[in-house]
Amino acid sequence: MAAAFFALSVFLFLNLDLEFLDHASFSPASASSSSSSSGENPEVTYGTVLKLMHEKTRFRLHSHDVPYGSGSGQQSVTGFPTVDDANSYWIVRPVPGTGAKQGDAIKSGTIIRLQHMRTRKWLHSHLHASPISGNLEVSCFGGENDSDTGDYWRLMIEGSGKTWKQDQKIRLQHIDTGGYLHSHDKKYQRIAGGQQEVCGVREKRADNIWVAAEGVYLPVTESK
Repeated sequence: MAAAFFALSVFLFLNLDLEFLDHASFSPASASSSSSSSGENPEVTYGTVLKLMHEKTRFRLHSHDVPYGSGSGQQSVTGFPTVDDANSYWIVRPVPGTGAKQGDAIKSGTIIRLQHMRTRKWLHSHLHASPISGNLEVSCFGGENDSDTGDYWRLMIEGSGKTWKQDQKIRLQHIDTGGYLHSHDKKYQRIAGGQQEVCGVREKRADNIWVAAEGVYLPVTESK
C-alpha cells in the first residue's frame, strides 16, 4: 500500500497526466499520512498536492493560463465552483533557505509558498487593485526557478491546532502586503464567467478562511 501511494505521488509530481487528477477522488483513506490510520485527518506536509476550498462559498482556489485584463496583467486566480478541474491543484512548497524538505509537517505561523500544479507559477500578491472589488490583486507569477517574496504566505491555523491538517480552518496572510487570501460571492461575467474573485484583504474576516480539501497527502517524514 505504501509503495503504491509513493508511486502515485511521483507520477503526479512529474506532471505526466494531469487529466488523471480531473477525475480522481482522494480521501484521507486513500491518500493518508501515518496519523490518519488512527482516525485523524492527514497532515499537510511539504510536497502535498491539494485543493484549497473557500470555507464560506465552497469554491476551490483556481488558476489558468489567462491573464488579468487590468492591474498587473499576470496570470489570473479565481474561485472555481466545481471540484473536478485539475487547474485547482496546488503543491505546498517551503520558502527557499529554510532547510524544510518534502514530508515535513507545517506548523502554524510558518511561511509557505503554493505552486500551481499545471502552470508551475506561484500564488502571488502585490499592491495592484483586484478587478471586481478593488482590493489587493492575487495572481500567479514566476516559474519553477523564478520566485520572490511576493509568493510568501504565512499559515495561520484557526483554533488550537499546531500543525496543518486536512479539513482544518486556516488563513493565509501575504507577507509583503499583509493581506489575507480572500474570496466572496462577487463573480466574473465574461472571461471567467461563473468563477468568483479571489483577492487580498487586510482585515480578518469570515471570507478569508480556507480548508485543505481534495488531494494527495504525503506521509510525515520520520525523524531520525
